[in-house]
Amino acid sequence: MKVTKAAFVKSFAEKARLKLPYPNQIAFAGRSNVGKSSILNSLLNRKNLAKTSSTPGKTRMVNLFSVNDSLHFVDLPGFGYARVPKSMQKNWKDLVEATLIGNPNLKGMVLIIDARRGLQDEELTFLEWLKIQAIPTLLIANKIDKLKKQELATQLGHIKRTLKAEWPDGEGIHVIPYSARTGAGKPELWREILSLIQT
Repeated sequence: MKVTKAAFVKSFAEKARLKLPYPNQIAFAGRSNVGKSSILNSLLNRKNLAKTSSTPGKTRMVNLFSVNDSLHFVDLPGFGYARVPKSMQKNWKDLVEATLIGNPNLKGMVLIIDARRGLQDEELTFLEWLKIQAIPTLLIANKIDKLKKQELATQLGHIKRTLKAEWPDGEGIHVIPYSARTGAGKPELWREILSLIQT
């Protein structure tokens, strides 16, 4: 995918269900500090379009980006950061659900995890919720540049076994190893995103 134009559109903070008129939406989600903004910047060939922060939980709104005037990336708030008050966590949950449920323009979800840590309980819970909502999902194992080759193979094997154990009926989720720093996995992720848009 050749990105010729990428721009920030707007942010949403309302808890009411969002009626987004923007076509071909792909949502991005992940635990706080998993590298979600870095992946967005990597895909869009921009350094700071999606704001990165060393402070987990920095993104507290839904941010919308336009790609080539035909595709839209929906950057969801991070989840799972223990220091964030419970009331704020609930607000984020309400906002995310309002963005995803009943959104006719949503084509799929990119869920990002840390390849070094594998699937955490909250991520498995979110995957189950996405399955119930029938939202097609890509699972991105980010930060593979921080693992040695054998360590990566071990972690990916564990992630895939965990998915198979959770969904033994064969409803598999595509796992893409990724590095926002090196660009590894970027062509494959773009192929899968475009495939979601075309379905």
